[in-house]
Parts: sequence; structure tokens; C-alpha cells
Amino acid sequence: MVEYQWAIDRLDEWIVERSRTVLVVFLVLTAVFGVGSMRLSTEAGTSQFTEDTPAVEAFDAVNQEFTPTFGNDEGSTQLIQSGRNVLSKPELLAMLTAERRLERREGLRVVSTTSAAGIVAQQLDPNATTLEAQIRALERSTPSEITAAVRAAASNPRFRGLLSDDFNRRAASASATIAVVQHRIPTGVDPGAGAEAEGGDDPLTDLQLRSQAVVATVDGDIRVFGSGIVSSELSSVTFDSLVIVVPAAVVLIFVFLLVVYRDPVDLLLGVASLGMTIVWTLGFTGLVGIPFTQLLVAVPPLLLAVGIDYGIHTINRYREERVTGQEIRPAMRSATDQLLVAFAIVTGTTVVGFASNATSRLQPIREFGVVAAIGIVFTFLIFGIFLPAAKVWADRLRERAGLALPGRRPLGREGSLLGRTLQGSVTLARRGAGVVLLVALLTTVVSGYYATGIDTSFSNEDFLPPEETPSYLRSLPEPFAPETYTVTENINFLEENFASAEDDTVTVFVEGPLREDYALESIYQANRNPPNSFVATDRRASAESIIEVIRSYSEQSDEFRRLVERNDVNDNGVPDDNLDRIYDRLLSSPVRAQALQYITEDRRSARVVYSVKSTASQETITRDARRVADRYRLAATATGEVVVFQSVAAIILSSAVRSLTSALVATAIFLAIVYRVLVGRAAFGVINLFPIVVAVALLAGTMRLLDIPFNALTATVLAIALGLGVDYSAHVVHRFTDEYDWEGGDRDADVVRALERTVRGTGGALTGSMVTTVSGTAILVLAITPVLGQFGLVIALSVFYSYLTAVALTPSVVVVWEQFAG
Repeated sequence: MVEYQWAIDRLDEWIVERSRTVLVVFLVLTAVFGVGSMRLSTEAGTSQFTEDTPAVEAFDAVNQEFTPTFGNDEGSTQLIQSGRNVLSKPELLAMLTAERRLERREGLRVVSTTSAAGIVAQQLDPNATTLEAQIRALERSTPSEITAAVRAAASNPRFRGLLSDDFNRRAASASATIAVVQHRIPTGVDPGAGAEAEGGDDPLTDLQLRSQAVVATVDGDIRVFGSGIVSSELSSVTFDSLVIVVPAAVVLIFVFLLVVYRDPVDLLLGVASLGMTIVWTLGFTGLVGIPFTQLLVAVPPLLLAVGIDYGIHTINRYREERVTGQEIRPAMRSATDQLLVAFAIVTGTTVVGFASNATSRLQPIREFGVVAAIGIVFTFLIFGIFLPAAKVWADRLRERAGLALPGRRPLGREGSLLGRTLQGSVTLARRGAGVVLLVALLTTVVSGYYATGIDTSFSNEDFLPPEETPSYLRSLPEPFAPETYTVTENINFLEENFASAEDDTVTVFVEGPLREDYALESIYQANRNPPNSFVATDRRASAESIIEVIRSYSEQSDEFRRLVERNDVNDNGVPDDNLDRIYDRLLSSPVRAQALQYITEDRRSARVVYSVKSTASQETITRDARRVADRYRLAATATGEVVVFQSVAAIILSSAVRSLTSALVATAIFLAIVYRVLVGRAAFGVINLFPIVVAVALLAGTMRLLDIPFNALTATVLAIALGLGVDYSAHVVHRFTDEYDWEGGDRDADVVRALERTVRGTGGALTGSMVTTVSGTAILVLAITPVLGQFGLVIALSVFYSYLTAVALTPSVVVVWEQFAG
């Protein structure tokens, strides 16, 4: 006890006696961290969330061991064409014209193109192997000849796969089609790396953005789509969200702080302290090399929430002492004596809440927890030491200058409307504390049980802008007006119009000696009677594997066909014997590159790619893919983007539960120890925690009610709600322990008097903090990325619930404690 009081006294001395020195030290540190903030890098997208799971490990193995479809040095762009009939002569010519113009631009490094238009042209003229020849073949043909060519091409699975679901063979019509343009990428650059590259830089971005300008010169509705454009928009949407959200939050917070402080000097000091908190935290992030992800966009609003609370408490508590007639220095000493301890408790528990995210298996969530926890420590230092010192320095200057000190009345003062309203919780506790706690307990149980049905999701769409930018954002002037985004619209178009878009696949990664006689037969048999989410023909899954390569080469080589037939025991086109010899012939043939897409050179692993329905849910596809993998006689793992995303979603849910549990246990232990040291009553740790548990349960139930899922960002919210909730309840409990007469004879009367002073003084400051913070964090709903809007809403709700339970329930918990303790 003596040691902690000595530390407080030393800090008090620096704050009130050496305020100018304190200001200089903090301003120098701000300059240092300001330099660090200039070193920030960005990272966007979903690849940052993948961690070591069986699905992810298999996905990495597939990417490392198998040659990509277009070679290691190639990447692809999609051309999406829509219209009344994309198989009509004008539309077919428009697509081929777009392909030819792209091919002629040397800087776009086009190596080949594939389209339904090209297939139809080659049906008309088998010798039309170039785009120019294909265009001539179409130009010379009549509509009836083109219709006949479309009907003939319909037997080609590749042709049908490039057309929308409404393809009508008889009418030779379809409303949409996809063409694939292949680009050569410089050696050593990973095409499609997307957000995995530093700053979300994809080597295809420049090529695809330039392709958009070229395709725009062609008559017809043709859009350019690909990983480069997705990467570009992922990076842009983060920047656009910051440009919109930060100024709006600053303006809103400024207005509310002006009302709360009612003093321009106090307002200036409070805003400057908030700015320093952000600079210090961003500077730390840049100095240690943590990239600024979309999750970290939420850190500044969180720090503003805590900083606003600290700032209002500091100024309000100081004013409480000043209105009693105390001079500047003694008043600030009295305020900091109480507040530094309260801030230390709040900081400790809030750090526990944020840092509990470090238990997550997902790196961005771990980094979020670390940065937020460090930011809270910075907030404590700035608002616990710098702001009081700055306030002392400023008030002494004003006093010497003979200037009036406006707005000195504290919030929630005795006799005010707010003070009388807040005291209602004390009246309720005095008359029926047990009933209040019973209702709160029942509410917690019901809300918590209801919250068990919250959905869990993880997908690219969480990070992409909505399909249509809200009109109020489109009408913003520069530089606040967001870009025009197309990715979500194109993704939705592909899902709605194509049975299986390019990314609607799952992969089964097969490990084992593929030389065994049953190896290929096992792959073949696994494809029978596939689950409903798989695309199927004649009750067989639509799959690409080494079997398809064997059959394709059998059609090209009579010698190879006879070899396969001699070793096909059950005459189903799948060899059962002498597989090593068949692999040797295959890998020394012209289809070697194609074969290496599905089997490794050492014959120890293979991949099978299944098409899945774009309308099926991520959870259903993952479950069905694992069922199919279980059919293999060899070791097989379901993987692919869909399966990886579902495994990440499962990790998100487990991380949320683990973080909350860790935070609750650690917070309870921390508070019990703190209050045992401060007032000799460990029970006050439980008193502090009860309102928070109620707030967390209410928040979780509300998330389900509002259909807000646990996703990459909102998964952190329960532990954060715990951290922010402690902020409110700790102030109330610690103020009560300061006001309570521990040596008094009339315990009932002392408890009521202490509670009344607590809810008037601290409750008033908490009210101002709550209103300002809720407004500042709720402004995230303006963010273009949906996940940030959801996060802002749930943080605002958590602050409101934390305030409500701290003010309304804590008096009843204290009264019940007093009754049992007495």
C-alpha cells in the first residue's frame, strides 16, 4: 500500500510541480513516434488470415507441387460479356475483337485467349487458329451457319463451361459468357498473389487496369475481371474508408467534446491528447514493422473511445475539486490521487481484454490485440500524466493573465437533471437490489443462450465494398468521394449466372504411393454419386484429375490407348495395373505439362479438382468435400479456397470463445488482487466484473438479433467489450471505495451516501464519455467495407451496454455485498 502511494505521490509531483518538463518530454516522444508512423505499410485481403490447418497445409502443398494451369509464369484475366444473346454474330465478333485488341498491345503480354466465340469460329473453320482468322470466319458466316456451329460446339464441355446457366442449345442463345486471357508474368513473380504481396500489390493489377481501357473501346457490354482488380479495390476500399470515417469521427467527437468540456482550452488539450495517442500507436506499429491491415482500421476509434473517457474523467474530477475552492495544484493533486489508481486499474483490465486476442491462431487478430493493448498503455500515459500536467500549466497561465475560467462546473453535479437521473439507480438498489440482480441474471442467461446461434463467416466479400455504394457516399465531394467499385457486382454476376464460376472449385489433395494398383481406381470410384453441392453429370462429379489426362491422351495416341486397355481390368477406362509404366509414358509425352498439373513427378501425390455449385453455402461445400475425401483409399485432404475459408471461420469462432474466456479469467484474477491490495476486499473484483458479464451477454444476443455474424473483425468484439466494459465499471467501483467510510458506524447510510456521490460525480463523467464514444465509434457504419460498419455498430453497442450496466447495476451489487458482508 505504501509503495503504490509513494509512486502516486511522485507522479503527482511531476504533474503539478514540473508540468513544463512533462510537456517537453511528451512532445519529443510524439515527434519520434510521428517519424515511425511514416513507415507504416498496408496489407489487405484474406490471405493474411490463413494459418496452419490441414486444409491450409494441403492448399499450400498443392500450390507448391503442381504446375498451375497456365504455367508458373502466367496469370489470367476474365472478360465477362452479357447481352440479350452473346452467341449472336455481333456479340461473338465483339468478344473476339476485344481479345484481338488486347493481344496486339505488347505491354499486356497476352500469350493466349480462350472464349466461346473462338470455339464457335473454329467450328466454322477448323483452320482458324488465330484471332484474325476466327474473326474472318465469323464475318463470312451467315446467322444460320453460326447457329449450327453453336449447336455442334455444345457437345464440348469447355464450351458449355464458358456460358451462363441459361444457355439454350436449340435456340443457340445465352445471356452471358466468360473469356480467359492469359498473360506472361516476369519470372519469380507469383501471379494472383493479390493481397499476399506487400500492400496488396498484385502483378496483374497494372495489366488488368490497362486492359479495362482497351476493352472499353469495343462495342458491347464486356467487363474485365481478375485478381489484380480485386487486389486494387481491396487496397482502395481501406483508404477510402479511412478518408471518410476519420474526418467524420473527428468532427462528431469535436462537437460532443465542445458540449462536454464547455471550455475551449480544455477542448484543445483533450483533442491534442487524442491526437498524440493515435500518433504514438501508429508510430509504434510502423517502428516494429506490423502492417496496417483492415482490422487495425478499428484501433484508432477504440483508442478514441478510451481516451475520451480518460480525458473527461480527468477534467471533470479536477473541476469537482476546484468548485470546492481549492487552488490549481492542490485540486489537481486530489484529482490525480484518485484517477491515477482508477486509470491504472482500467488500463490493466482493458489491456487484458485486448491482449486476450493474442491467443488467436490468426495472425491479424493477434497483431490487432497487441497494437490495441500497446495503444491503451499509451492512452494511460498521455491522459494520466500529460493531460493533467498540460491542464495545470494552461490554468496557471490563464490565472496569471487574469483570464476567466469558464465551464468549471462538473457534469452530474448535485441538483442537476443528470445528477438526479443517475441517482435513480441508487434509489432502485436501496429498495430492491436483490430483484435488480435477479432480473439482470435472467437477462444474461437468456441473452447468452440466444447468442449461441450467431453465424460465423469468412470470405472475400467481408473485405470488399458493397455492390452498390450508398448514394450519400457517392455525393461526397473530393477528396472524400469513394472510387467506383466493380468487384462485388462482378462476383455476384458470376455466381448468379454460372453454375460454377472459375473459383467455384474444391481440391482433394491425395498423398501416398500412386503406383499401387488401386490408386487411380480409388480416385475414379470416389466420384460416384457426389453430394448435392458438387456439379455432376450422370451421377458422377465433374472433376479434373490425372484420369482425364489419361483419357484425353488415349484419344490422341493409339499406342497409349492400347497400353491403357491392356491394364484396365474392369474395362472402365481407368488402368489398374502397371501404373508406373503408364505414368512414364504420360510424362514423356506431349501432355507432360498437363499431367504435372494433377500428379507429381515422384508419383507420391496428386490433386483432384471438383466443380461445386456457386449457390451452395461455404459450410455445405466444405462438409461435402470432406465426405468425398473420406472415400479415398489413400490419404486425402479436402482443400481449396472455399474449404480454407471455412476452416478460418471455425478458427474465428474458437478464437472468440478462447479470447473471451482468457480475458474473463485474467480480468477476475487481476481485479481481485488489485482490490485486495487497495482496500483489503478481493470481493470488489467480482463486483467490478458482474456488470461487464451482463453487458457482454447483451451484446452477443444483440449481434444475433441484428444478424451480425462473427467474422474476421467482429470476432474480436467480445474480448474488446470486456476491456471497454471494465473501463466503465472500474471507475464506478473505485470511486465508491474512495467515497465509502470504511470506519463508519452506520454501514447502510455510508453505502448510500458513497453511492450517491459516486453516480453523480463519476456517473456524470461516464455519461459524457458514453455519448461521445458511441457517436465516434458508430461513425464506422459509414465505412465502405461492410465488416468495418458492423464492427463500429457492435463497439458502439458494447460501450452503451457497458455504461448502462455499470451505472444501473453496480449500486445494487454493492448493496447486496454490504448486506452479506455485514
